[in-house]
Amino acid sequence: MSEDAKSLIELAARRFVAEVPALEPMKLVVGVELRGRGDVQLFRLEMPGVAVTKGPAPDARIRVEMRREFFNIMAREAKIPDWLEAFNDGKARASGPDQIIKLIANVVERQLERERTRRARRHTA
Repeated sequence: MSEDAKSLIELAARRFVAEVPALEPMKLVVGVELRGRGDVQLFRLEMPGVAVTKGPAPDARIRVEMRREFFNIMAREAKIPDWLEAFNDGKARASGPDQIIKLIANVVERQLERERTRRARRHTA
């Protein structure tokens, strides 16, 4: 089933921010590059508020690139640990200033740690 890339990027961004609410107020422009069979689609994602437009993002601070087929699955089904695995395995790549990438990574790690702590407390109670 082929879905509109723009709506999938919006869905993925909203799901990501819902799982990591500390990133919601962050002002950031992300260039998204989806590669398919001999085709490259470029999008501009602006946050907060998740506004997606088709076309290059010359003002993007972060660039994210991945295969279109892989992104389609990730946008609909992936949770934060799945995204981390994709970036660690090289299936997805992010580039930009180290400070911004490290900030996002730290916020995501802290959220995952809070989730692990909550689960551990529930099981011991």
